[in-house]
Amino acid sequence: MKKHLIVTMIAVACMIAGAVPAWAQFARVEGKVTDKDVPQPDLQVIYKNKNNGRQIKLKTNKKGEYMGIGVPIDKYSLSVLDASGKVLWSQDTVSVGTAGEVDVNTCKIDITNGASCSSLGNAAGMGGAPGGQLSEFHGDNINAADVKQKQSSSQANMSKEEYEKVKAQREKAINTNALIGQAMTAMNAKQWDQAIPMLKQLTEADPNRWDIWAALGDSQLNAQQYEDATQSYDKGIQLAEGVLAGNAPNKEGNNDPAKVKPGLARMLNNQGAAFLKVKKNDQAIAAYTKAASMDPNPATAYYNLCATQYNTGNSEAAIPACDKAIAADPNKADAYFIKGSLMIGESKMDKDGKLTPPAGTAETLNKYLELQPDGQHAKDVKDMLAAIGSKIQNSYNEKKKK
Repeated sequence: MKKHLIVTMIAVACMIAGAVPAWAQFARVEGKVTDKDVPQPDLQVIYKNKNNGRQIKLKTNKKGEYMGIGVPIDKYSLSVLDASGKVLWSQDTVSVGTAGEVDVNTCKIDITNGASCSSLGNAAGMGGAPGGQLSEFHGDNINAADVKQKQSSSQANMSKEEYEKVKAQREKAINTNALIGQAMTAMNAKQWDQAIPMLKQLTEADPNRWDIWAALGDSQLNAQQYEDATQSYDKGIQLAEGVLAGNAPNKEGNNDPAKVKPGLARMLNNQGAAFLKVKKNDQAIAAYTKAASMDPNPATAYYNLCATQYNTGNSEAAIPACDKAIAADPNKADAYFIKGSLMIGESKMDKDGKLTPPAGTAETLNKYLELQPDGQHAKDVKDMLAAIGSKIQNSYNEKKKK
């Protein structure tokens, strides 16, 4: 029977809300929302991708204007909503760009009188770059009138310093989106050594993004740079905890608490795996324990804790962790195997050499076979059942054959 188990690591996720096709190209969307020619401020403008359902949410400023940078070229539905979520206007299909040379897609929307959209410009420096997108763009951050470089009226409304500032912000956003896309493409291809330097560059440009630190940690973990991974996760964990405490250093990135909490739990789980690789068992146990306390789906964290405690010989702590893993996911077969193994270890032997295990041992081991009749521990489980003179239940094997 094997004395040690390999702790199962959770799957690595992307740092942004999903990958886009490799070599995607970007455009800028902008426009103005009016009602009978009266500007409509504080309305939500939503571009929903017709192919993958992802949404880009913008907001109109005081002039009714909105803008989004780094929008993947594709077909979208376009909607305008009020603060209560009521749809005031919608259009089924809007093409954001048709080729790499398209830069700007402009929509003039009048809630009562209809809308018109057009594309122009050229995507110098953007076409052909691998693509990714941030989760949301807010029109109030850089409004459309401030960055339309070809309209002299825009420049007349601001000083040269202000104009250069918003121009620099726009260029930074475009460059950041392109670099994020390249890093995502490398991660999706499991080219960790290529992703790592790009992710480091992103953390240097904006050290306050927990999701980028998480992606860096994921890449370092997969590249077997375990010590570096623990440090990257540590920075991401601190930032994510700050978001949940209401102390986010900025408004950029995935700072929705509903996304941050599972992201934080994932970082803690992966940090625990990295700690195990460098033989820092106590830190791994602490990371798994913390992950289990906050993960909406704590089965993986509890199982990792169960396996780690088992491997370090702490059976007293391992069994309760296994029970919690099973309670969170009754189909976690390996948790039954570890628990059954520990229960076998607590068996007593009488003078005739017969083993008497704790109550429920046979049921626990047979549950593993029910879930994994051909699993990697199936032979070990059958040997343990034979050792305690317990019958191996075959009903599940018979069902499988049918």
